[in-house]
Amino acid sequence: MSLREAVHAIKGHTAWDGAGVKLRRIFGHEETALFDPFLLLDEFGSRNPADYLPGFPMHPHRGIETVTYLLDGSVRHGDSTGGGGVIGPGDLQWMSSGSGIIHEEMPLESPNGVRGLQLWVNMPRRLKMSAPAYHGATAAEVPIVPTGTGPVRVLAGEWGGAHGPVIDVLRNPVYLDVTLNPASTITLEVPRGRTAFAYILSGSFVTGGKDHRRAASYRDAGTCVLLGDGDEARIESGDEGARFVIVHAMPLHEPIAWGGPIVMNTREELGQAFRELDEGTFIRP
Repeated sequence: MSLREAVHAIKGHTAWDGAGVKLRRIFGHEETALFDPFLLLDEFGSRNPADYLPGFPMHPHRGIETVTYLLDGSVRHGDSTGGGGVIGPGDLQWMSSGSGIIHEEMPLESPNGVRGLQLWVNMPRRLKMSAPAYHGATAAEVPIVPTGTGPVRVLAGEWGGAHGPVIDVLRNPVYLDVTLNPASTITLEVPRGRTAFAYILSGSFVTGGKDHRRAASYRDAGTCVLLGDGDEARIESGDEGARFVIVHAMPLHEPIAWGGPIVMNTREELGQAFRELDEGTFIRP
């Protein structure tokens, strides 16, 4: 078994999206080759209502999956398929936009503010025009695997004998929320060939090979660490412990034509999508 080394670390930049939501864009357009099949990772969150209440009013998606994981607060959502509801702390929604969906995500005012992650996952060419699908999971449905070093919440995929509530999604992704006690180490299987990254929510960790001279230490929440190839990841928390998400899936190695909320394979397909939006034929019957 070979350990995955940290090969790239990124902290992103402040950005505004939706109707004026202040967020941290961790990776996006410029990192698509590194993070394939993952397109974008945002952390949104603030105690200031002005930073999050503008929300993300109705907007289109085609060709991608959007994954919203809420850590604090609540968000009301709805879409063109008739689905909708409110998600709260620990809830997850995994939306496959396929041929086209129009949806909104509107944070609700909370005494503690709102905090969450949104991840975009590219869809393969052969399925970009498939029917939209939605997978939602409440915090109570997410299995928690106890370990000697802290709990692991299995959001998607399989780990520690537990299966996450999000199933039947593309690329067989694994999405874990890991909490480590102070000065603890966990080893996570990450099969060879998959793109994997860890994103620090709090605390600090060291990751790398058996030789600590080749290990890398990351001390800031908001740091995303891309892991090189291997069979498993070994992560050691600092004296204050750590909480992080780790996500991995097989890459696509397909061309990307990206226009805002729509991601296709060619500029022609992208142009067609925006023409259909203008003509009112974007949503398929």
